[in-house]
Amino acid sequence: MLPSPCYVVSDAHLGVATRDAERSLVAFLRHLERAAGSLVINGDLFEFWFEWRHVIPRSSFRVLAALADLRDAGVPVLMIAGNHDCWGGAVLREDVGIDFVFGPWEGELAGWRTRIEHGDGLRAREDRGYRALRRVLRNPWAIRAFRLIHPDLGSRLALGSSHASRTYVARDEGRGLRALAERALASRSAELLVYGHSHVPTVERFATGGVYANAGAWLSAPTFLRVTPERVSLREWRDSAESADLHAVDHAAEKPLPQV
Repeated sequence: MLPSPCYVVSDAHLGVATRDAERSLVAFLRHLERAAGSLVINGDLFEFWFEWRHVIPRSSFRVLAALADLRDAGVPVLMIAGNHDCWGGAVLREDVGIDFVFGPWEGELAGWRTRIEHGDGLRAREDRGYRALRRVLRNPWAIRAFRLIHPDLGSRLALGSSHASRTYVARDEGRGLRALAERALASRSAELLVYGHSHVPTVERFATGGVYANAGAWLSAPTFLRVTPERVSLREWRDSAESADLHAVDHAAEKPLPQV
């Protein structure tokens, strides 16, 4: 269970994001120490993340420190592995103290029955090639082989090969993930479905009553979700997480059972 208010961010791509984007994210995390009940990072916090035995990428260490301080303040932090930072491990879990998982995650988020996935590899036709590549990249033997490469060279290779996906804003403007969300929510197994990956900020209720939400990409604009038992809000960081809602959907009350 993730307590309310729960804040959700995704796709910061730290390492290639501007210094201003990184600084604003650090300020956001510092603010959450006194404002948040919990935090979800829905993938691609880093442009590239890999844990060698004694080495990690040097970029964005301020964000790691802010996350560690957030955990020390007692705020639960859940991070879903994205397609850029799926090689997380002991450093994130043990040293920083966050709950790093490979999605999907299902549970209660601020009073909502929720499913969270980053969103990579879900589209049936468009993502076929990526799904094949993902099986190779996440294979334990491939990870062991990459660990033998010097970190400087390994980081250079990874950052060079990731250029296309970090500049990619969904050609379908997020319609593919939206359609997947609509079909998934039709089963009513969850009230709230949260994706990232498309870089398209969204809060929408479907006809079935389920709500689809996407925090967008901090890389391009500091948007985030704020979830309480009453509503899901899309907001933009403006030196405060308590800015006005850009868009919001209220939590629909459960319909009473018919009386016999």
